[in-house]
Amino acid sequence: MRAIDLNFPIDPLMPKRKDYRIGCIGSGFIMRDCHLVAYTDAGFRPYAITSRTPGNARAAAERHGIPLVYGTWEELIRDPQIEILDIAVPPDRQLEIVREAVKHAHVKGILCQKPLAMNRREACEIVELCEAAGIKIGVNSNMRYDQSIRALKAILDRGYLGEPVLATIEMRAIPHWQDFLHKYEHLEILNMGIHHIDAFRYLFGDPERVTAVARRDPRTAFKHIDGISQYTLHYASELMATSLDDVWAWPGDGTEKDIYIKWRVEGLEGMAQGTIGWPDYPARTPSTLAFTTRQSPGQWHRPAWDRVWFPDAFQGTMAQLLRAVEEDTEPEIGGRDNLLTMALVEACYKSIAERRTVEFFSETASQIKSYTFEGDSPL
Repeated sequence: MRAIDLNFPIDPLMPKRKDYRIGCIGSGFIMRDCHLVAYTDAGFRPYAITSRTPGNARAAAERHGIPLVYGTWEELIRDPQIEILDIAVPPDRQLEIVREAVKHAHVKGILCQKPLAMNRREACEIVELCEAAGIKIGVNSNMRYDQSIRALKAILDRGYLGEPVLATIEMRAIPHWQDFLHKYEHLEILNMGIHHIDAFRYLFGDPERVTAVARRDPRTAFKHIDGISQYTLHYASELMATSLDDVWAWPGDGTEKDIYIKWRVEGLEGMAQGTIGWPDYPARTPSTLAFTTRQSPGQWHRPAWDRVWFPDAFQGTMAQLLRAVEEDTEPEIGGRDNLLTMALVEACYKSIAERRTVEFFSETASQIKSYTFEGDSPL
């Protein structure tokens, strides 16, 4: 019987310098209740904030002790004291902000929301603009910093499960679709499923093929392609990683709610399963993990922690960007890497539209990683 190490690196590596001056663009829920709470806990330095609604920016500044409030994001970007931009606006507005930000030499790093853009063409432009300006760009794919997902990555890397055979995510949730999404037909996979696709990439790398199906959500009145979605990533090893994203979940009055996110990974040597604590927000409910392995027969291992996905994971997404600025390295969740997540999202929509499995060409990854991408899509 082999001793199993339950000391998993769930906490992010912090930069040596925590006082980079951060300019915050946006003051909605994700900034006010997640980013800024996490930054305060980590000892980071939000220095200025702006919002489409000035009163919201002032309220967030007062709550979190931010010294400066600007009337517009253009004014904030021009402040030469700002070193890092934290953008938390609808993703269809990120490109215009980045186009302006790259003109200013004092900006050293930019953290963008996911999705990086509403299509991969605009996402590529964001990445290329930042690279040309020498600005580090990170993407807030924060599920990579959920504590159970971080621990699962360590379990896989240590070989406790052996070769992965099947990975699944099952989400039952009722999202609030932001108003800007009403003009786009691509909905669930681009805005929620992208978390699961990116987590699969973090855990297992890039697949060879993608199969996706979807139907409209009866609750969502505006036009959309994918309300309820199921997609499977096929790997060269024969691993299948599949997610069922159900946003119907609860038909309404007269029925009981059953909201959750579960995941499970089965391998040749063991099995792990867990839950994501997010559906219970704002209650601080840690994600869970349990695993069993042939390396310690007859046992279930159940590591536990008191940290939670929302808001604690947002320490990690900013920390990885600050470390990249400090060390002049590529962020762990860098823009160039995120283009592969965007490419997989597009492959899902192509599979849905053409009712077939789509090859995720090896050239897609090599072109993006080697900086030779041209055109709208090599799919």
